[in-house]
Amino acid sequence: MKRTLTLAAIALAMSSPAFASSMCSHAPKSKWQSKATLTAQLKKDGLKVRRIKTEGGCYEVYATNSKGKRVNAAYNAETLKKVANAEAGEG
Repeated sequence: MKRTLTLAAIALAMSSPAFASSMCSHAPKSKWQSKATLTAQLKKDGLKVRRIKTEGGCYEVYATNSKGKRVNAAYNAETLKKVANAEAGEG
């Protein structure tokens, strides 16, 4: 029973926003890539960027795809790699 509770606690901790933010950059802002660079990357991927905001080391992107469907995604501000959780920087 104790082992089950421990595993449950670990699973809960891993699903928290604090764990998610570890996918975001922890580097100083001087090491981050610009929003303009990310915008160019997203346009190349066929997205129309509506807004990009900074959230805890990630860029949170609000865009639409070629069919007009809304897209909400987060990217590591340093590497511009997409992170799995669109709300990664919040929390």
